Amino acid sequence: MDGMDVLWITAHPEPRSLNGFLAEEGLRALRAAGHEVEVSDLHAMGWNPVVDIADYAHDAAERFQVAPAAERALDSGALSADIRAEQEKIDRADTIVVQFPMWWFGMPAILKGWFDRVWHRGYAYGLRGPGGQWLGYGDGFLAGKRALVVVTTGGPAWSYGGRGIHGAVEELLFPLQHGTLFYAGARVLPPVVVHGADRFTPEEGGHAADALRERLLAMPTTEPIPYRTRRGGDYDGNLVLRPDVVPGSTGLGAHLA
Repeated sequence: MDGMDVLWITAHPEPRSLNGFLAEEGLRALRAAGHEVEVSDLHAMGWNPVVDIADYAHDAAERFQVAPAAERALDSGALSADIRAEQEKIDRADTIVVQFPMWWFGMPAILKGWFDRVWHRGYAYGLRGPGGQWLGYGDGFLAGKRALVVVTTGGPAWSYGGRGIHGAVEELLFPLQHGTLFYAGARVLPPVVVHGADRFTPEEGGHAADALRERLLAMPTTEPIPYRTRRGGDYDGNLVLRPDVVPGSTGLGAHLA
């Protein structure tokens, strides 16, 4: 198996947590297998999650429109150094691991802020192909790269099932996996979900680490989630599924081939 170049992004404030333990074990397994790994530990870095005019050398006398300001700053070399450093890590990687505890059904604020600042127009979206076509949902700046989400939940697995009170975990992760990673062109692998993390014993933590190691080392050959691509013929000119594609079906599951 050829070596991977992995960017591991993690967002938990306590390195002695289950998330911290899983990150340590996962990174050790990847490196022992000969893979190159860079880490963005957002809390250890003191990452600033807040979008601000200072990120883009914007003139405060003018109205601040985030998307065009970010694109201009990237093009002119005025982009904040911390943002550009993260983009350079992404550029070097062929595989991205995003690890976090699920808080209130989503990412912690520090990780959401990483995407808000790093995933800006001109770099992560608003891109055009050689023929001027819009890139997104299956192609984009992450085309050819893999992405894996590793997430812990406080509740038990059955409460995140199709009829569980918290909702299906695949749907809770849809904004990140489909709307962020797949939108940018990544091949998004089925997530690693560790349920009931608040009640884990050391033995259960060891089992979770074993399962994570297995998934990490299998990333090059794991089949991605079969999301429908924008250019695959399933969507009409308004980006709505054609009537003959899963007729009558609505909701997030309709976007799986």
